[in-house]
Amino acid sequence: MLLLALDTATPAITVAVHDGTDVIASSSQVDARRHGELLLPAVDRVFAEAGLKLDAVTGIVVGIGPGPYTGLRVGLMTADTFGLALGVPVHGLCTLDGLAYASDIDGPFVVATDARRKEVYWARYADSRTRLTGPAVDRPADIAEQVAGLPAVGAGALLYPDTFPNAHEPQHVSAAALAALAAEKLAAGEELPAPRPLYLRRPDAQVPKNYKVVTPK
Repeated sequence: MLLLALDTATPAITVAVHDGTDVIASSSQVDARRHGELLLPAVDRVFAEAGLKLDAVTGIVVGIGPGPYTGLRVGLMTADTFGLALGVPVHGLCTLDGLAYASDIDGPFVVATDARRKEVYWARYADSRTRLTGPAVDRPADIAEQVAGLPAVGAGALLYPDTFPNAHEPQHVSAAALAALAAEKLAAGEELPAPRPLYLRRPDAQVPKNYKVVTPK
């Protein structure tokens, strides 16, 4: 097994290669505006570090969000393109699950990422491998009772200390954690989600309500 994992659902552009036992190379950069520019050089970098060629990959894992439309689709389209070119399966994983796995918390907690618009993408977990609810998108104040007293990880939790007073790292998902979680699930015979985006809400760009169609005469 040789998995290429990538995620662009958060401000992190993160890539990793996993050989079925360990992560053998990884790269993470935080830049919310340059996902498309930085992703492919990061892929080249991790394969150079691993001393491998892209055609050695046997499967691809991509974070499916939730996340903003523009950033999220960069990773998904890249994963689909690699999968078609290499003839290998493409697996999806919830980005929040990758953050939960990296937290290594043994007990109930919350993962929350920044959804902008003063909202968070969030989910509750029984432990670092077991999601109980979500993912969902809400204003922090609206979920305060549901998350009260629980530890929290993710940039969304760190942004709203009134709702998440016990918040800490990691802020963003790492492809290394995503790859390790996927390898663990695949080895156990679990079926991973399809690589389809979890947007949870409509994109910011909308067609004007009073849009007038002009047809040629």
